[in-house]
Amino acid sequence: MLQLKDALNFKNFIQVLFEGEKITIASPLLKRVDASFEFLKKFAENKIIYGVNTGFGPMAQYRIKDKDRIELQYNLIRSHASGMGKPMEPLYVKSLMLARLNTLALGKSGVNTTVITTMQELINKDITPLIYEHGGVGASGDLVQLAHLALILIGEGEVFYKGERRNTSEIFKLETIQPIKMELREGLALINGTSAMTGIGVVNIFYAERLLNWSIFCSSVINEIVQAYDDHLSEELNSAKLHPGQQEIAKKMREHLKDSQLTRDRNEHLYSEQHPENEYFKEKVQEYYSLRCVPQILGPVLDTLQHAKNILIEEVNSANDNPIIDAVGKQVYHGGNFHGDYISLEMDKVKLVVTKLSMLAERQLNYLLNNKLNDILPPFVNMGKLGLNFGMQGAQFSAVSTTAENQMLSNSMYIHSIPNNNDNQDIVSMGTNAANTTKTVIDNAFEVVSVELMTIVQALYHLNFDQKLSSISKAKIGEIKKFIPAIKEDVPLYPKLSELKEYILKNEVY
Repeated sequence: MLQLKDALNFKNFIQVLFEGEKITIASPLLKRVDASFEFLKKFAENKIIYGVNTGFGPMAQYRIKDKDRIELQYNLIRSHASGMGKPMEPLYVKSLMLARLNTLALGKSGVNTTVITTMQELINKDITPLIYEHGGVGASGDLVQLAHLALILIGEGEVFYKGERRNTSEIFKLETIQPIKMELREGLALINGTSAMTGIGVVNIFYAERLLNWSIFCSSVINEIVQAYDDHLSEELNSAKLHPGQQEIAKKMREHLKDSQLTRDRNEHLYSEQHPENEYFKEKVQEYYSLRCVPQILGPVLDTLQHAKNILIEEVNSANDNPIIDAVGKQVYHGGNFHGDYISLEMDKVKLVVTKLSMLAERQLNYLLNNKLNDILPPFVNMGKLGLNFGMQGAQFSAVSTTAENQMLSNSMYIHSIPNNNDNQDIVSMGTNAANTTKTVIDNAFEVVSVELMTIVQALYHLNFDQKLSSISKAKIGEIKKFIPAIKEDVPLYPKLSELKEYILKNEVY
């Protein structure tokens, strides 16, 4: 059971999203939220406060009568529940809800406690609001996506419940859930924030880190397949560069390969003085970049993911709506904490490095498939009859086309601001678009790595030296060989590629 009382961390998201932990709310937290609400109620009696007794956005110059305040909040939610495109997947919606719950629980939004407790119930009972991917521009926050969440909290709209799309009112009745109580600014506080892009971003980082580990795994096994020299992974060489990501990738690969009987020590070969008169060396003196420069290529990926994770958790634990209610200092501050530039920029950076990871996987794949490059495997790792059979030839097309799509998708959303809202929102972040595009890039990269990994398995079937592999390679390849057979006769590859992708999505390698 996860108790919400202080700041959330990345592990807390994993507990709720992937391990099924339920949430409890600490009593001091509820008292903090109630104190903020009570302060705002009194403070707003004779003052003009945006979204409490004014219209919204460019309509803020219009004062709202006291008798219309509650209707104003309902109108805001209903009018902005206008998303389009595909429904967000339940995992990402749950992450969004946890992020929104946490920021509202900071007591800087002026909502009443029913907002907190009802959202807690939705999370704990796996009731997924229908939220569409398209709609938010990421300044004034994720207005459209969060309006769909708010619509459910007031008992309207639709949800996914036990795999079915149902009316919210039916499920609330079935689960005895009460809609939130609408008071001063519940509508605005719910939709005015960055929790959609942040929630999606947290899940993106989880999968991107898993993907990175599989890329390290594939790179390590390929070094074994080609019996590469091991000095490009040495601590001495990699510590000559001061980037922590590079050093960590090299360390992970050294750990992976420490008991391999296949990688070679340069001192025993090219430094052995056995060929001082040679003018041409048949064996490569050093490997292609896609094998030799893995720490330098994946190091920036690791560093970028770590930085993005830190920014996301800072945003999760931030008050990111407007205005900000300071019950302790007895003041209300108007500003733009709803602006999503921090998350938008990080998501752009993540999709850039994940695209580079997919490019590395595609180049390593090409090396294995091209017998003129590797000089140890048949063309396309074809274990059938050359000319008659095709091996992994067809699968390469999927990997190449998907890598190309990633290259196109890695263009920035952060700099694609389009003014809207009668130019009130004259520069926006496009953060949710950035997060959703990054999600696609990560999923694509899993497909490319799946093709690479299946090809690695076929290469190991052909070479038949599994007993010389490192213990880590041997264990994981052994698991994969249980459902990926040696391909000698041509069969449709898509079922096994899909199964392998699902495997690496759901299983950690290190």
